[in-house]
Amino acid sequence: MASLKIPTLRTPSHSLSSKLSLRSAFSANFPNSAPFSRSQPQRGPVLIITSAASSSSSNKPTVLVAEKLGEAGLTLLKEFADVDCSYNLSPEELRSKISLCDALIVRSGTKVNRAVFESSGGRLKVVGRAGVGIDNVDLAAATEHGCLVVNAPTANTVAAAEHGIALLAAMARNVAQADASIKSGKWQRNKYVGVSLVGKTLAVLGFGKVGSEVARRAKGLGMHVIAHDPYAPAERARAIGVELVSFDEAIGTADFISMHMPLIPATSKMFNDETFAKMKKGVRIVNVARGGVVDEEALVRALDAGIVAQAALDVFSEEPPKQDNKLVQHEMVTVTPHLGASTMEAQEGVAIEIAEAVVGALKGELAATAVNAPMVPAEVLLELKPYVILAEKLGRLAVQLVAGGSGVKTVKVSYASSRPNLDTRLLRAMITKGIIEPISDVYVNLVNADYTAKQRGVRITEEHIHLDGSHEIPLEFIKVQIADVKSKFASATSKSGEIKVEGRVKDGIPHLTKVGSFRVDVSLEGSIILCRQVDQPGMIGKVGSILGEENVNVSFMSVGRVAPRKHAVMAIGVDDQPRKESLKRIGDVPAIEEFVFLKL
Repeated sequence: MASLKIPTLRTPSHSLSSKLSLRSAFSANFPNSAPFSRSQPQRGPVLIITSAASSSSSNKPTVLVAEKLGEAGLTLLKEFADVDCSYNLSPEELRSKISLCDALIVRSGTKVNRAVFESSGGRLKVVGRAGVGIDNVDLAAATEHGCLVVNAPTANTVAAAEHGIALLAAMARNVAQADASIKSGKWQRNKYVGVSLVGKTLAVLGFGKVGSEVARRAKGLGMHVIAHDPYAPAERARAIGVELVSFDEAIGTADFISMHMPLIPATSKMFNDETFAKMKKGVRIVNVARGGVVDEEALVRALDAGIVAQAALDVFSEEPPKQDNKLVQHEMVTVTPHLGASTMEAQEGVAIEIAEAVVGALKGELAATAVNAPMVPAEVLLELKPYVILAEKLGRLAVQLVAGGSGVKTVKVSYASSRPNLDTRLLRAMITKGIIEPISDVYVNLVNADYTAKQRGVRITEEHIHLDGSHEIPLEFIKVQIADVKSKFASATSKSGEIKVEGRVKDGIPHLTKVGSFRVDVSLEGSIILCRQVDQPGMIGKVGSILGEENVNVSFMSVGRVAPRKHAVMAIGVDDQPRKESLKRIGDVPAIEEFVFLKL
């Protein structure tokens, strides 16, 4: 298995003036690698030329702690840096102080926007987010200003899982409602009869660190636990006694649902009217993940209709929610003010984790918890830029072809090139990014790619195919294969059973050139519809007419076939995502045997 080894970058003195800047150190140690920016995630890297960081005027760097941090974390910081604890700063006060600071540590309450980075005058090297979410940090601005952003993703795992179980039990036994009732002078034993957890089915949606810990505890309560997570290794689930199932099976059979997925475009409001309609009547829901995964108005309707019997929520689309929020005020809803990580132990753990990450970054070490890319000189990217875009999009295509319930474990990447010593670390990182980011809240870059893959049980191997010919072109093609999974689109599987996609760069533009054993020629822009069909006249016209009637613009079409009048795969590029009704009409065309929509 290929491995990205990140060297420890140290210099003799703690003085920032004697150090390489983090981005310069990165460049020196990886002369053949290149950066990317998340400011344009669908258009590939943004070229940013960086210069050496300005030095601090004192012997120690200055760290501004803008929100309360545990004492253990402060102690670690003070051993290395001058620490300024200034809480409850206004935006104006933060901007005025930041030019005197080398690092900034915040929780969720401080907005670190573009104005903050601009006010730093280039001195700010590191922003540490004491927690997991980074919604309050402008990553694009941080990257443009050469500032590394790190978070603390592991320390609050147990606390969040325990809070999920606490809400689960409190909801089932009406603890909050009964408490309020008795404190108001009532004694309503008959009104607050609850339900037992023993023997009930709990669906854990998102089987990462927190989800798996919730599953362990629920098993101890005698519950039958199922889970859905495209990346969860089946072996880890079986070791806990959990069955991995498809999303529809999970929500359709569960008595209780516990949400632990990240908030990304694919999960935003995924619990909506359509999803609730598929659930067992009387289901009970717990959310300690992200408020935005639930359409709150749809949940109110599901509660009023009796589809959802109860809900217990620690997170909301808007925090704090408005006082007249119908969901918060609903009698069948138990709420807490985002307390998932609020234990003394978790707070101390987060403080230590973020302090270590910030100190390491200031020393020039490249942290595995980095959530944006270190900067390197722009010229090293120029040649590989289109191949970097190709690599990420092939990863995105491949993972979208994996059927629900299949855990991605084994990925093989093949590079065909005439160059004997081609450095593929950045390409591998971008393939990892494409595979993992679509259903994760992790930001993958050259620093953390291998670590992130390993944490999720994804093994990535590489094959270099040497071609004869000119060295002028870096790569002839890239091939991505995912083994031991089921495919949403059977035609994408090779004869040996792996999902396989292949692409190359033509005139500077990435193209998809092979799906399974079918050759196609598709520019990887916008989105793609793949259809397997009986090869017969008029098929392009039929599908094109359906899309035209639905006002979906077609950018290109390509058909690959095994033989005339046999089977063919049609690849259609579209500028917009078609409505579900449009896709259904395509699927209803008699000669079309299967189809899939893939979003790039």
